[in-house]
Order: sequence, then C-alpha cells, then structure tokens
Amino acid sequence: MARGGKLDEYRAKRDLVKSGEPAGGRKRAGGDRFVFQRHEARQLHFDFRLQVEGVLVSWAVPRGPSLDPTVRRLAVRTEDHPLDYAEFEGRIPKGEYGAGTIIVWDTGTYRNLTEKRGQPVAMADAVEHGHIVVWLEGEKIRGAFALSRMGEGGDWLLVKKDDEGADRRRKPAKTQLASVLSGRTNKDLAQA
Repeated sequence: MARGGKLDEYRAKRDLVKSGEPAGGRKRAGGDRFVFQRHEARQLHFDFRLQVEGVLVSWAVPRGPSLDPTVRRLAVRTEDHPLDYAEFEGRIPKGEYGAGTIIVWDTGTYRNLTEKRGQPVAMADAVEHGHIVVWLEGEKIRGAFALSRMGEGGDWLLVKKDDEGADRRRKPAKTQLASVLSGRTNKDLAQA
C-alpha cells in the first residue's frame, strides 16, 4: 500500500465534509506516534495506527489488543490515514464509510525494534515485508508487540511480547472504555 503522504484511498472512501474526519495535510511533530482508536461501527473494533513516513499505517483489530503473550489477535490492514487522524474523535454519520463513533482509546510513542539478522529494519521496510516489532509507550498499553502478516497480502496477527508489560489477567480493551484524550466513551458520543 502506498505511503509517503499518499492518502488517495483514504480520501476516495469518504466524504470528509459529511464525516467530519481530517483531510490530512497538517504536519504532526513529536516523533513516532501510535494510536489505538475504539471504533463502534457495524462491529466494534480497534484501529491500530503507527506513524510511518508521514502517514498513519493502519490495521483494524476486531477484538482489540491483548496483554497476554499467548493470545493472537487478527489485524486487518486498512488504508493509510493522515497524521491528524491520531487525535480524531467523533461520530461518523449513518450512510458514510465507517459510520459510528470513534474515540482515542490509547496513544503515545513507539520505538521500532524490528530486526533482520541482528540489523535494524526501517519501519517502511518492515511494513512492506510483513513483520514489525515495536515498543509502545501509551497510557493503557506498554511494552513490545509484534505484527506479522500471514502469507503474501494476507491478514496480520498482533501479539504481545512476553515482557514487563505483559499481564494475562488485565483486559483493558474490555474494562477501560474511555478516551485517553477526552475521557468520553463511544456511548457518550452516540448519545451526544
């Protein structure tokens, strides 16, 4: 999927005036950012986004992230999003692509830990080759996660690495429902 500021697929799927979603173009400072957005659309899912070469490379994670290293979560690659989407919260109206409510469930910085034969791999190359390892520093999520593509062009798996951020008992995707930016829940936005 094209990166480097190319948001044609993102823009083609949406009427940005109706949906209220960011059009892009705004530069975002602050290094390598990640965001998990809780998206109550046709089906509840979490959108996982990593800042790579001027866009947010994105995956839909139907069951949300797990802190249990033995649990694998399906992650479906979606179109790249503009950097300012990392702060987007709102309600996309019925009839529009992605209709439903979106909150910033967790956000922070990440470090690329991806290596091949002991050598660092650039994030854009890691995405292209289908294997990424990142260390997330969020408010709800902390530690290393791996994203691996299953087969050429297939879906991905998101897995928590077994480190100090691992916790088989804690289930923040089910118990911590509020936005880290606004304190609102998807239910709050739906009722507004």
